[in-house]
Amino acid sequence: MADRGAARPSWDMDDTELHRAVEVLCSPRLAHLVELVAWSPAAEVYEARALDGHVRFRRLRSERGPSFTTTTLNGRDVLAEQDPARFAPLAAEIAHQQPLRTSNSYPYAYEHIAQVFDHPCAPDLVVVHTAAHRQQGHRGEHGSISVVQARAPFIASGAGVRRQGFVDRHCRLIDVAPTMLALLGVPTTRGIGPGGSERDGLFLARQDGEAQTDLLDPKGPPAKRLVGILMDGANANVLYDAVAKGEAPAIASLIEAGTAFRHGAVASLPTVTLPNHTSILTGCHPGHHGVLHNAWYDRSLRRQVVTESPSTWQTAMEWLNPGVETVHLALRRTRPDAVSVSINEPADAGATYSTFDLFRSGEVHRLLPDLSAGPPAHTTAEHYTASRTYRQGTMADTMSLEQATAIWSGRHLEVDYEMPTFMWVNTSLTDAAFHEGGPHSEIARAAVRDTDERIGALMAAVQRAGARDETAYVLVADHGMEQAAEDVTGDWNEALRAEGIDCRDESSGFLYLGAT
Repeated sequence: MADRGAARPSWDMDDTELHRAVEVLCSPRLAHLVELVAWSPAAEVYEARALDGHVRFRRLRSERGPSFTTTTLNGRDVLAEQDPARFAPLAAEIAHQQPLRTSNSYPYAYEHIAQVFDHPCAPDLVVVHTAAHRQQGHRGEHGSISVVQARAPFIASGAGVRRQGFVDRHCRLIDVAPTMLALLGVPTTRGIGPGGSERDGLFLARQDGEAQTDLLDPKGPPAKRLVGILMDGANANVLYDAVAKGEAPAIASLIEAGTAFRHGAVASLPTVTLPNHTSILTGCHPGHHGVLHNAWYDRSLRRQVVTESPSTWQTAMEWLNPGVETVHLALRRTRPDAVSVSINEPADAGATYSTFDLFRSGEVHRLLPDLSAGPPAHTTAEHYTASRTYRQGTMADTMSLEQATAIWSGRHLEVDYEMPTFMWVNTSLTDAAFHEGGPHSEIARAAVRDTDERIGALMAAVQRAGARDETAYVLVADHGMEQAAEDVTGDWNEALRAEGIDCRDESSGFLYLGAT
């Protein structure tokens, strides 16, 4: 376990410097970049300010979870609109591209801001970028708590799942882990619940989410096995539109045999990769499971912490907080002999087999595919040839599929495996393509089609193993993706520096004042 030390809470800082920074960030000159800014002036108290409004809210804890009371300090409550169905389906999203802050929606905004400041290394200020803002040359963006960037798809299917097709509802990514354990019939336990206090009826030792138990088929037994599939960065509207147009037949078959939430699953702040991969597999918000961001700053250690990089993925779970369980750990706590598999997923604590074990042992070369014959199967050759990021995503997903299908066949890398009770498969291509071209691009659609073919191949491997009728599937993403504007670029740090404000900006939005 990494040494986190103790961090200075944001309400200990120089209020003058904080408010100077807020004035700059919420000024008209940065309105095209900054959607809103949030901070915590006192324990259990939070503020959010934008160009046209300022709200203060307080968290009230209870056994069932937090609630919030609000006071508008000026203008409007900039977080009041929290409709998870806003800008859905795809036609509505396209008709309202890069929505202004006055028409945007921020599902669970109060809770998602508050949980960030529970982490000992929380920033002094959280800056949320606008829907139009384009970073790092990407045409597709995420990271904001706005609904298109936060909304991931959610599908549950197969053994033990009610067959409802599309339903007009949503859940949160923190609900996925307890829901998967419920599908597997894992008994509940006593643990720390969403209110921060002990309670019964939880599936994990620390759990912010709630199992969506109404998805379970009351007429049949629970699933004996479960395959979870993460399509990194997949926009829910785009994925569901591809299904409707016949471009994703494997995913369509999952929906036909189960339930899809039309308004998806809402990611936690920050809506980026590693925090929400870990939230999906722990049922906890980033501020509670410990992996706060892709990168953050530890004031006590006086150094940057990076978890989302090729050199740190294999050690990211060192930052998991004590008492936090992954699905792998919770399953094996109740079924010690269960085979639990993690494919290309950094949040792998407790897995029987993990891709990142091979990274840690220096044997990842054993997984490298043979590409001498050209593009691998299930690949759009045009994009594979023209795009480096598409090629990298394809290689990663080819490795994932080969590992997953080999384990279902019973033998992988000269080791025999029993059929998995739980297998988690992370795919990368959709994130790469949606970033490069934006979610409304042809390269994004090609990534959906290629990934769907790989999902179909994985389902065929489960069927060949004789496990089709006893296996449930869950398909989800770690966040959404929004089409950024071509011409809205820039960096708010230039304006802060011009005013003599000393700060460190981690992962484009977590500001640590006086920490440069």
